[in-house]
Amino acid sequence: MKRIINYPPSRGQRLFLGILPFLLILLVYVLASEARLSVNPTDKLMPALTSFKAAMERMMFTPDKASGTLLFWWDTYLSLWRLLVGLGLCALLGLVLGTPIGFIPQLRAAFDPVLAAISLVPPLAVLPILFILFGLGEVSKIVLIVFGVAPCLMRDVVLRIDAIPREQIIKAQTLGGSTWQMMMHVILPQILPGLINAVRLQLGATWLFVIAAEAITAEGGLGHRVFLVRRYLAMDVILPYVIWITLLAFLIDLALRKLSARLFPWSVLKEG
Repeated sequence: MKRIINYPPSRGQRLFLGILPFLLILLVYVLASEARLSVNPTDKLMPALTSFKAAMERMMFTPDKASGTLLFWWDTYLSLWRLLVGLGLCALLGLVLGTPIGFIPQLRAAFDPVLAAISLVPPLAVLPILFILFGLGEVSKIVLIVFGVAPCLMRDVVLRIDAIPREQIIKAQTLGGSTWQMMMHVILPQILPGLINAVRLQLGATWLFVIAAEAITAEGGLGHRVFLVRRYLAMDVILPYVIWITLLAFLIDLALRKLSARLFPWSVLKEG
């Protein structure tokens, strides 16, 4: 008996099947937009595709009268800078602090409970506190990302160290390895691929913190622009910005996946 699960799609079929849902969504939007605009030509909720084109040409290629900048690219730069700096600091803290906490029993007993507690605090709930402590500038936005993401990455590192077979640690000790040598040569190579994957999984949360901070106080940024134009119901700007944020997140995720495969090809083979 032929079963569909035994016939995986080819590369071309996977590409087509991956694009198909997006084409269907676009088709549904176009039909719904035309239906609404035929009833009310001034409707702003679902603009025509031509409205998106005009709005994006203005945002991308026409300098702003007040600041003289190309708003779309300026917003993109600011948001990406906040996201990448914050996420980079989180990864660094997850590695530098999570490794000894997960490997040294005394440090784990001291810091594991507080890490668990901090990781359960809703970061947006402490955003007003961060603004009070660090002001309304860039520091508070970066600290929000670190507060929301770093504890989760540290806990992920701790759990990955737990999953390393104990026999490897015993063999390293038998060969005379010190605690530092075991962390560097036994633990570190095995947790780095997992750390990159954990960073990928935290991309959505990081974007959430960036946009939330920009929505409350910022001089620019993708989240700032979305919340600024919402009062005018400018869906011709909001929807392209949302799509652009999604595309940026996808590209960053793809870059991290390629980086992991290039630096740790043995890990990709192991997962496969």
